[in-house]
Amino acid sequence: MSSPLETISKDATVMDAAQRMRDEDISALVVLTTPRAIISSTDVLEAVAQGRNVSELQVTDVMTSDVETATPDLYMEEVAAMMTTYGIKHLPVVDGDYVGMVSSTDVTAHLSESPR
Repeated sequence: MSSPLETISKDATVMDAAQRMRDEDISALVVLTTPRAIISSTDVLEAVAQGRNVSELQVTDVMTSDVETATPDLYMEEVAAMMTTYGIKHLPVVDGDYVGMVSSTDVTAHLSESPR
């Protein structure tokens, strides 16, 4: 799990989000909204591919809202199953409030280290 959690405002530009992800070497940011939301590198890539002006486009225009979340007590196999079921690569971890983010890369790394 990545912690501390990297967040961004829904009013930030998509360009700001892209630069933040690049600077932090991550591929998703939690957007502090209700319902819960994230913006991922896939969302940014889709906006660019559509020819949208990412220097003016706001995060709220491309973010994925009402995202699935995990609790800190889930086993990594359960997290992997959730990601597969929902076709997602990032899962915010919530224990009342956000505590971190699990990525498909985290899952792969953990499961490859597990004894067989």
